[in-house]
Amino acid sequence: MKTFKYITMSLLTAGAVLTSSCGDDFLEVTNPNGDFLEDYYKTDAHLQEALIAAYDPIHWPDWGLGQYNALNIDAEIMGDNFWVGGETKNDMQNWHMLSNFEGNENNTLSSLWTVDYSGIKRCNDLLHYLDWADESVTESAKKSYEMQARAMRVFYYNMLWHYFGNIPFYLVNLSAPYTAPQLKADEVYAELIQELEEVINSKVLPLRWDNANAGRASQAFCYMMYAEMVMYQKDNSRYSKALEYMDEIIKSTDYELNPNFANIWYVEGEWTKESIWEINYEDGGNERGWSSPLAVGGTVLPTLISPNNFVATGEPDWDNMSGDGWGFLPARIEAYDKFTADDVRRDATILDFRALNGKDEAESYHRRYQDTGLWLKKYSKVTGTCAGASFDNNLNFNNNYRYYRYSEALLNAAELILQTGGNAATATQYVNQVRSRAGISTLASVTIDDILNERDLEFMGEGKRYWDLVRSGKAATVLVPDQYNYRTNSWTEKKKYIPIAQGELDSDPALVQNDYK
Repeated sequence: MKTFKYITMSLLTAGAVLTSSCGDDFLEVTNPNGDFLEDYYKTDAHLQEALIAAYDPIHWPDWGLGQYNALNIDAEIMGDNFWVGGETKNDMQNWHMLSNFEGNENNTLSSLWTVDYSGIKRCNDLLHYLDWADESVTESAKKSYEMQARAMRVFYYNMLWHYFGNIPFYLVNLSAPYTAPQLKADEVYAELIQELEEVINSKVLPLRWDNANAGRASQAFCYMMYAEMVMYQKDNSRYSKALEYMDEIIKSTDYELNPNFANIWYVEGEWTKESIWEINYEDGGNERGWSSPLAVGGTVLPTLISPNNFVATGEPDWDNMSGDGWGFLPARIEAYDKFTADDVRRDATILDFRALNGKDEAESYHRRYQDTGLWLKKYSKVTGTCAGASFDNNLNFNNNYRYYRYSEALLNAAELILQTGGNAATATQYVNQVRSRAGISTLASVTIDDILNERDLEFMGEGKRYWDLVRSGKAATVLVPDQYNYRTNSWTEKKKYIPIAQGELDSDPALVQNDYK
């Protein structure tokens, strides 16, 4: 179900706010109806417009503001399961440099910074407008709008915190000169976790929204974000609370594993009970185009990760794959080999086209840089369609981005149980639920390493592996030079936070660059 959609509104246009790199007019707020903002943002309908606009930037990263930043690709290229690919090593050069841990102020995730600060600005807008609400807005509606906006603000900051660490932080929109104090990563975490706890403790948001509102921030969404943050921070003082939240999800009747792992990635697998939170994309009635990338519509991710000029020659899974693909994110052979042959996740995660590598390209596809013949099947064109798009079809596939799944709640809980000295049998049971769904043998007992390995297989291609390696302390030994001479540098602790873009440093001379060298 994709009833809940996002909107782009000129009256709420907001960039990084902290920077002047986009020009002063990018910061202006005007009302197309000519009313004062206080007169416009007081009815329930108009406040809902502002709230939905606050959600809008979550679908921008895959393409917008001059850069591709598909959320799974951004993280996977720094892990150990995928190459960057593309036409050459200069195609999305920032990805190639970050993959080799040699990014710099001119080769980083610059537009992701702008996207997330745009979302923060819009959340702050809505929270400010709530003070103007008239009698048409009930108190319960106001509280719901408030907590949704605050939860989404944490979401945007959480992404910035993961990638950049030491970031400008503010909870009220800025005035000239549009700068905010840059907090250390630990200080950012302290602010965010307190904010998230207040949202959770309000108990305003439902554990799961109905289908008409699927995509809004729910209590379960907040629980998952909480567990993710405290585990990444290694904040063991909050592990027990995070485990309580995972248990509440597991014990509820709102969530469960989809019995068919492969089904998750098809259109009919969207918003099943497996889904805790997805980012909605829709091909029908699209306004998004190459000249209007921030408008509502679909996603370009399937185009990014599909082989170039593929010719369908009867392969049953890829009947609709013919045509334009740009060859990013080819899977490593070593990643494919991590799966056992009986693990259903292997063929649901990776398409093996190595048999085509010896064929004439007229019968297969045009092989690009770092080609392995292995392609990510999750989010590929096979799982969705752009048939409903009225223009720029390769930018408007309807594949929802699965951000949090029930299987992650199970594996989070298992890990937290072991970390807190809980019942190891229960942890093993949770891991075995995931393994049984995958069709592989169960384990008699589990360790933290077992759980990390299970996460690797379960979430391959979903943008979680890199963060798991960093938080577990394994990054320095796993993310090392490879035999193919593609990755020639090793990850070190200095690589935890990527460089801040030069444009941001120019806009605010007080910003301190991350020490990435």
